[in-house]
Amino acid sequence: MARRRKRPKLPTEPVRAVIEDLSHDGRGVTHIDGKTVFVEGALKGEEVSFLYVEKKRSYDVGATQEVHRAAAERVEPRCAVFGTCGGCALQHMAAEEQILAKQEVLLENFERIGKVSPAEVLPPLTGPHWGYRRKARMGVRYVAKKGRVLIGFREKRAPYIVDMHRCEVLHPSVGERLDELSELIGSLQAAARIAQIEVAVDDSQTALVFRNLEPLEESDREKMIAFAQAHDMRFFLQPGGPDSVEPLWPEQTQLSYALPEFDVRFNFTPTGFTQVNTDINRKMVPYAIELLQVQPDERVLDLFCGIGNFTLPLARRAKSVVGVEGLEILVQRARENAALNGIDNVEFHVADLAKEVELLPWWSQRHDTSGHAEPSDHEHKGFDKVLLDPARDGAMEAIPHIAKLGVKRIVYVSCNPATLARDAGILVNEYGYTLEKAGVMDMFPHTAHVESIALFTKGK
Repeated sequence: MARRRKRPKLPTEPVRAVIEDLSHDGRGVTHIDGKTVFVEGALKGEEVSFLYVEKKRSYDVGATQEVHRAAAERVEPRCAVFGTCGGCALQHMAAEEQILAKQEVLLENFERIGKVSPAEVLPPLTGPHWGYRRKARMGVRYVAKKGRVLIGFREKRAPYIVDMHRCEVLHPSVGERLDELSELIGSLQAAARIAQIEVAVDDSQTALVFRNLEPLEESDREKMIAFAQAHDMRFFLQPGGPDSVEPLWPEQTQLSYALPEFDVRFNFTPTGFTQVNTDINRKMVPYAIELLQVQPDERVLDLFCGIGNFTLPLARRAKSVVGVEGLEILVQRARENAALNGIDNVEFHVADLAKEVELLPWWSQRHDTSGHAEPSDHEHKGFDKVLLDPARDGAMEAIPHIAKLGVKRIVYVSCNPATLARDAGILVNEYGYTLEKAGVMDMFPHTAHVESIALFTKGK
C-alpha cells in the first residue's frame, strides 16, 4: 500500500514581504527564498505580513495578516466575512481598479498565450457593484454547535459553509434575508435534510429552489408557503435531479427577463442557465451586435446560443439567424422564446460543435442576399457574420470550421481569458484574421472572474 504523503508543516510566524504583482485570480504575488507565494488579500505594491496557509511543490499560498504599506486602490471590504467566504476575492480593491486589473489580465493572456494583441482596447462595460447577482447556488446546513442553520457560500480552502448573515453581491431580495431564511429552515422538521438553495431572480420575481433530500411533511410545506407569500417569493422543491424541480408556491410561475432595446423577452426556468448580471447583459448584447455590424440582408450564425440571448436580438437586425447549441433542453427553450416573441426568421439546431459540423445541411445552406429566386452574383454559401459565446473551455475545435466560412467579422464573447487568447491566436496566426478590438465587461464585480469580448475581422 502506498504511503500517503504528509502535508508539509506550515510556519506559524508571520512573514513580511512586498507584493510584486497581482495574479489572474486576484491574489498578490511575491517570492520568498526564490519560491512564488500567492498572498490572499494583498495588492500590488503593498508591504504586508502574511501567514502560510498552504505549501505546494512549485508554489505556496499565504493569507494577509497585516498591511504595513497600503496601495492607493485599497478600500475597506463591505462584507463582514470577506476573506473567509470563497464567493469574493477583490472587495479590498476599489471597483474601478478591479476592472482595470481584469483588463490587464486579458491583455497579458493575449500576448502570452495567443501571441496577439488587439489593435484597439475597448472601454470596459460596467454596472452596479453590489446586489447585482441574480443567479447563485448556496449551501445549507444545520450546525448544532452554532444552534442555527447556515446558508451561504463555501469557505476558501474548506468545504464548510460560511456563517454569514447577509451577502452584499446577491440581489437584495435574497442577500438581505439570509437570517430569515435560516430561521425558516431551522423551524422545519426537515431542517437537517435541506442541502442547498438555488437562487433565480428575474426582472420582477425572486425564486428559490430548495434541494430537499426527503419529502416534506405537510406542516413544513405550510410554513414555507406562508414565508413565500409574506415575502412575495416563488418557492420550488427539488427532491431529486434537475428534472425533479416542482413548484411549491404558487402552482404556476414563469420567470423571464427582457431586452427592451430589441423588444424581446426570454422565459427561463429557475435552474436553467441565464446571465447572472442583468444590467451588464442589457449592455453586452447591443454592444456585441454593434461590433458585428449586422446588416438587414445578412445571415448570421450564433454558436453556443443557449436560450437565444444573442440570437433573438440578432434576428431583429438580420435577414436570418441560425442558433446552435449542444444541449437539447436549451434549444427547446430557445425555440419557445422565438415563438413567444413572434420571431420567425431564426432557426435553432442541436450540434456538438467540437465535432465535424460542415456536413450538416444548415451549415452550408445557400442563400440569396439579392432576393432573387434564381442563382445570381449575390448568392453565396453559408453565413455573413458569426457570433460565439462558448463555455470556459472555449471554442478551439470549432475555430477551423468557423474560419472556413470566410466571414469578415466574428464577435467572440468569453468567460475565460485564457481560452479566448488561445482561440484568438489560432484565428490570427493560422487563419489570417485581425484582432481588431477587445475589452472586458464587469459581469462579476469583486470576483476574479473575467468576462470579455473580442472582434476579429478579415479582408476589409
